Amino acid sequence: MQHPSTLDSAGYAVSQQQRHKVLRNTYWLLALSMLPTVLGAWLGVSTGITASLRGGLGLIVFMVGAFGFMYAIERTKHSSTGVLVLLAFTFFMGLMLSRLIASVLGLKNGSELIMTAFAGTAGVFAVMASLATVIKRDLSGMGKWLFVGALVLMVGAVVNVFIGSSAMMLAISTLAIAIFSAYMLYDIKQILDGGETNYISATLSLYLDVFNVFQSLLALLGIFGGERD
Repeated sequence: MQHPSTLDSAGYAVSQQQRHKVLRNTYWLLALSMLPTVLGAWLGVSTGITASLRGGLGLIVFMVGAFGFMYAIERTKHSSTGVLVLLAFTFFMGLMLSRLIASVLGLKNGSELIMTAFAGTAGVFAVMASLATVIKRDLSGMGKWLFVGALVLMVGAVVNVFIGSSAMMLAISTLAIAIFSAYMLYDIKQILDGGETNYISATLSLYLDVFNVFQSLLALLGIFGGERD
């Protein structure tokens, strides 16, 4: 019996078996990418190496590093080098996350908040992954709207680096959770429908979704649930 197939973005048939293989490899690589993220966050917290990256300097380092790595990943995604570049990127993202984690750890219940954010992110991922398997309609049209939403968020975050508005940060964090949760659904559905056939690119997309949901959830928990001595 032949597997049903769909067409990828280049117009080639993608069998169900191939789609499931991409999804399986993506999940494995996504799980693996958490290790360098945790290592980078631990290094940043323990050494304070990113403590000085505030304001415009922090923004420049993050933007140059993140977009540089993403460009390199896309250039190498068809080889094993792409995996190594992706893992280096996740280490960098862990370093960039360390300032927020250090701030939360400074709270009386900081460790609990980090575990809550982790559990909440895992829960969101599980729900979106489950929805992606049961929703039959094509969700490719969501892509352009989610991209616009993410772009607006990025502009807002850049502006808030210089404004420092707490209200704006709350709004950005809340919207980020909503937008990147929807992006999880969209990105997983793209794999299942054969729209994304490269597991390294797929992992990069899902990693950014998970990272942004976790970071935003942790920021909100730190503001509303943080206990100070």
